[in-house]
Amino acid sequence: MELRKIQASDNNITLFINGNLDADGSRFAQPHIDDVIAQESARDIEIDFSQVQFLDSSGVGAIVYLYKRLVERQRTMRIENVSGQPLEIINLLRINQAIPVNSQTH
Repeated sequence: MELRKIQASDNNITLFINGNLDADGSRFAQPHIDDVIAQESARDIEIDFSQVQFLDSSGVGAIVYLYKRLVERQRTMRIENVSGQPLEIINLLRINQAIPVNSQTH
């Protein structure tokens, strides 16, 4: 798994996740997530799921953890470019009712 953080502007950070957001991927992502939370200047966080093929409960936990910490700090988060199995999980668990989700359309 690979995770890149790109600060598009002072207010926006995009996290590009390349790989599975499972137990191993979530452990790998945790320090990056904590870093994003600590970076108070960025108000809007976007997570790019275009390269995520698999999402499990650990990955859902990591997403919810990040979302809750950002909301506590009056910050926003959205998930972009979701498709396939990750989109099915997000819809099944109704994560999209709390976190804005934009899916890929092919």
